[in-house]
Amino acid sequence: MRRFTTAERWVHRASAALMGVAIVTAAFLYLPALAELVGRRRLLVIVHEWSGVLLPLPLLAGLASKAFRADLDRLNRFATYDWRWLSRAVRRVPGPRVSGKFNAGQKLYASFMAGAVLVMLGTGIVMWFPYLTPLVWRTGSTFVHDWLAIFIGVLVIGHIGMAVRDPDARRALRTGFADRRWARREHPLWEKENPPPGE
Repeated sequence: MRRFTTAERWVHRASAALMGVAIVTAAFLYLPALAELVGRRRLLVIVHEWSGVLLPLPLLAGLASKAFRADLDRLNRFATYDWRWLSRAVRRVPGPRVSGKFNAGQKLYASFMAGAVLVMLGTGIVMWFPYLTPLVWRTGSTFVHDWLAIFIGVLVIGHIGMAVRDPDARRALRTGFADRRWARREHPLWEKENPPPGE
């Protein structure tokens, strides 16, 4: 069954590539052991800055897609079953967790990352143009940028770890199609919304 359109898959891929570049370059700029390996630090800074500035663009381009806008609408709505899913996940209660196309964890991750990218963009711009802002702004921006970057890095590693454990979800993101049995097990409400042809 169709899970993602080509536009949706490319938004995810472009966002993942830019986020990956931002995280890797940040690690080389921030960690002394890695910084020693880089000969052209200024080039690394430029790549880091531009990957961060360009990060919102795939999402903005995706708004041209009706399917992408529909998925954003799904991601931005928390229903009663999402609270139940979250409660069961936090308490590690075994058994099926009912969800729509996206589960509560995916919704929270998407919302946090959207806000975090905006905060990182804002604090990054303040640091990029240090002579345009007061010292107290630059100090605060550096603090927020550094700590939020660490938190984002941990969440992205967790996101990748969840994807590695779910080959069906990876296949759906790679090809655009999901196995109906997987959908029935992991996203039963969404599967019911999309019955097989002829039913």
